[in-house]
Amino acid sequence: MPAYIALLRAVNVGGTGKLPMAELKAMCEEEGFLAVKTYIASGNVVFTSKLKEQAVKAALESRLEAYAGKPVGVMVRTAAEMAAVLADNPFPDAPGNRVVAIFLDAAPPKDTLAAVRHQGNEEVRLGKREIYVRYDDGMASSKLVIPAAKAGTGRNINTVEKLAEMAAVL
Repeated sequence: MPAYIALLRAVNVGGTGKLPMAELKAMCEEEGFLAVKTYIASGNVVFTSKLKEQAVKAALESRLEAYAGKPVGVMVRTAAEMAAVLADNPFPDAPGNRVVAIFLDAAPPKDTLAAVRHQGNEEVRLGKREIYVRYDDGMASSKLVIPAAKAGTGRNINTVEKLAEMAAVL
């Protein structure tokens, strides 16, 4: 049975989209997912399911919309895909808290890099279904705008590594 990682968009960030992780775990278990574990309170959940990726995504998005009263974006990756996101990090020498992988549903559009605005010290690289950003000066002071990232959700490389480890043992 495949192991999956689901990454929820805009959950428990800056006071918006409050969702207790115990509630997220219960939702996943009610959908029939097994070995469910959450990681930190920002909408990360690891589990196994006999369903295909799109069915997992649809089930979670439906359940979350019913809970929140509005759509909640969910990006899903298999354990192997999450390991590949970590391995493909184009900034392996940067501190893990200074590199973010922005997860998308599909490959980044061809004009992603050309559309970037307000770029300072940040470096942006494209992955398979991710956009990697290196924030040398940290995210807090960044003015970087990546229009293609609007529908995605970001996790720093430290979190990606932990989620990959959690999924690998399922």
